Amino acid sequence: MTPLAFDWVDAFADRPFGGNGCAVVHDAAHLDAETCRAFVRETSLVECTFTGPSERADMRVRYFLASREIPFAGHPTIATVAAMLSRGLIEGDGLTLETQAGIIPITLTRSAGLPLIGMTQVAPRFGPEVPPDLVAATIGLDPGDIVAPPQVVSTGLPFCITVLRDHDALRRARLDVDALGRFRAHLGGEPDADVMEPFLVTLEGATSAGRTFSRLLLAPPSPPEDPFTGSATGATAAYLWARGLIDAPRYTAEQGHWMGRPGQAEVEVLGPPGAIEGVRVSGTGHMLMRGELLL
Repeated sequence: MTPLAFDWVDAFADRPFGGNGCAVVHDAAHLDAETCRAFVRETSLVECTFTGPSERADMRVRYFLASREIPFAGHPTIATVAAMLSRGLIEGDGLTLETQAGIIPITLTRSAGLPLIGMTQVAPRFGPEVPPDLVAATIGLDPGDIVAPPQVVSTGLPFCITVLRDHDALRRARLDVDALGRFRAHLGGEPDADVMEPFLVTLEGATSAGRTFSRLLLAPPSPPEDPFTGSATGATAAYLWARGLIDAPRYTAEQGHWMGRPGQAEVEVLGPPGAIEGVRVSGTGHMLMRGELLL
């Protein structure tokens, strides 16, 4: 058997069982895709990462869902860096990660508590707008519950950013898997359309600290809902800033509270609304457990 060290981290959280969990398997970027997918299914997590050496950055990171590899993911990036920190693998206040979405700069702000990990997601790609009735059918709501044009946006991984009128609409949302199939077929020409979902956001936090509160409903074989979605948080920030739906480029994003897994990120859009250069999404990662994967 070949033992591979792994760490299980709750990302965008400062306590156990908050935010979004991710298992980080160290020195495992060489594993074949089916083994990586099987590991994700075994954990019942949404995503896991597999690290390895890089010739272009300080570390290479591969991201996997239960269904396939994806180019980038937000909470697993926070989890990966938190795991590396816990093992003493990072010196200084920053590093770079090689991903399929490009090189991701990481900053570290160390304090008395957990280090704040900041990832600068790539400049947004604004894709097509999506008919509100198609999106509404996918999430079991009325088109009138959607208050801005749904649009595909990517800062490394695409989502259909969908602004809902209030928390009531957000709570009523239910994923219709058949309608999701039609939604994805409509976007068939878009990169990664086969794993794209509407990312639901309200312009009211779950707590007084938040500016936004969001949900991401998922289809099998993933769990039914994502506790915190860092890549979609970055895409949402770019969308809101570009459309003038927020009055400042910095705010606190919240997600997962109704799941009993409250998560929080500090968000900063880099650049003016018409020329966004990237989005910095920052959060902490709580080390929950570690062990060895035996293959």
